[in-house]
Amino acid sequence: MITKDQALTLLHAHTQNQNLRRHMYAVGAVMKTLAIKLGGDPDEWEVLGLLHDADWEETKDAPDQHTRKILDWLKDLGMTDGPLVHALMSHNTRHTHLAVLEGKMEWALETCDELTGFIVAVALVRPDPPSREASDGQVKTKLQQVTVASVLKKWKNKEFARAVDRFQIEQCEEKLGIPLAEFIAITLNAMQEHHEELDL
Repeated sequence: MITKDQALTLLHAHTQNQNLRRHMYAVGAVMKTLAIKLGGDPDEWEVLGLLHDADWEETKDAPDQHTRKILDWLKDLGMTDGPLVHALMSHNTRHTHLAVLEGKMEWALETCDELTGFIVAVALVRPDPPSREASDGQVKTKLQQVTVASVLKKWKNKEFARAVDRFQIEQCEEKLGIPLAEFIAITLNAMQEHHEELDL
């Protein structure tokens, strides 16, 4: 098992785009929360979230190589087997055919990955926070203004964030036993707790 610091070092060494980095921070935070709920290893699940797209900048024009590079980096660190390796093998399996999706950790990544992007899209269309402090002394950021209801409202609008694979996310119900609204709430809350890191 590699540490969070090692995962971040790999992520930062191979990913320069800040939005892509923030995507992985978001998925890492959500995966850690899901691990706690589903009885997984929070540290391992968080590392998976942080690493799952760490080679994207280097492989975006060669989809069949996505995740293979990450696996090579882990091999250099002495990791050739275990849940983290298998989860990365299954992450891009539609292109690499390295492994099938199985187990809660792998399905958690499969379902929350696209959802974090959808929530970011919902946040980005929220109005800018007021320049003066709210009555309670707190100013809500765009992400903090997002609610489960606002996500579900956009969910029904198929023209909104149409590139997001809603079916992929909805598998949370069958594969993880978590109803969609609850899954959105878990994901949203985890992201809101890290809104500063996500700059949103």
